[in-house]
Amino acid sequence: MLENVSKFLHEFAESLKNGTFVKMTLGNYKGSDEHLQKIHVRPIDTKRGSRLFFLYRYDTRDTAKNYAADEARTLLESLFDGEFFSGHLFTTKTDLQLEIGRKNRSRLNAAKPTFIAPPVLDHDRQKKAQVDPNAFYLRALGITTDRGEIRSTQQDKWRQINKFVEIIASLVEKSNLKERQQLTFADMGSGKGYLTFAAYDHFANTRALDVRVTGVEARSELVGLCNDIANASGFDGLEFIKGTIADHELGKTDILIALHACNTATDDAIYKGIKAGAELIVAAPCCHQEIRPQIQTPEVFAGLLKHGIMLERTAEMITDGLRSMLLERSGYAPKIFEFVPIEHTPKNLMLVGTRQSSPKNTEAVDRQIIELKKFFGIEQQRLEMLLKTGKAALG
Repeated sequence: MLENVSKFLHEFAESLKNGTFVKMTLGNYKGSDEHLQKIHVRPIDTKRGSRLFFLYRYDTRDTAKNYAADEARTLLESLFDGEFFSGHLFTTKTDLQLEIGRKNRSRLNAAKPTFIAPPVLDHDRQKKAQVDPNAFYLRALGITTDRGEIRSTQQDKWRQINKFVEIIASLVEKSNLKERQQLTFADMGSGKGYLTFAAYDHFANTRALDVRVTGVEARSELVGLCNDIANASGFDGLEFIKGTIADHELGKTDILIALHACNTATDDAIYKGIKAGAELIVAAPCCHQEIRPQIQTPEVFAGLLKHGIMLERTAEMITDGLRSMLLERSGYAPKIFEFVPIEHTPKNLMLVGTRQSSPKNTEAVDRQIIELKKFFGIEQQRLEMLLKTGKAALG
């Protein structure tokens, strides 16, 4: 091993022993994986003890693993042996920059420390804010820096996360779930898991409830990344599984979430929630494509809907309006409202259904649905079709 590499790893080990280690970055990768770019290493505290979290940055995805200190040291030795040719060690005493060149030449430079305090490793369970910016999963997902600062490019996402937790907490307080000590969530189309992690953290850690959350996502690389971060965070009740919304069969579910599921995937998710008898169904619809080509413009609206943008918005309004009425017909109290201001995201409507203990007379709602579809010439709407098919199958 090169002398400077040995010194670099010795300083890394010493910083772990004396509690001054902040983070490490490995770069200038020249190994066999054409997609791997960098590795970021951070300390974390989990229910299984102190670990080092390795985040592997690829050109199109991220993966993550966590290791004990001795395992990490052995791994780093191998990574600096012909794969990574630079390393940056940050401690509260000094910064060290390692550069490995040709012909076994290397350079190790020291500088004043970037960080004067070690990172926060665990959650402050007494926090008053909905979401703690020091939460590990936010750093691992790239929302915050190691200092708990919101990245400038993630401000909109940060607002969305906080608003979502505020909304879901309020909905639970106003529902039949208010006194429950155990809650089961399903996040259909969980993506990179920003809101899934935040919901779990709030109910499991801030509220100290027994929570089971399942994120359903079709992209296997995101499932793997989110499971790695959940494990590193010690979130034992949080799991991500590979699957589609249409094919995933729900078990017992108290709260179903479907945020920005594209086109009729929102209908599939709402149907799954109704079928499972979820107390709360929370959807933020996206990409309304089913209704628009079916619309036969009424003569009174001919001058208005000849403009594409007006037809598009009308199709969105009709689609979500029908979903709301179908929820009501299925025994839910529906509500549509602005999720976050439109300047932060155009996908800003949220549709919520709260299950009612005593279903209301649905004849009036049925008439409204029939009249609305007839007025605009709509032949088919997926949620309505799923509900009819499901009812026929049960009957």
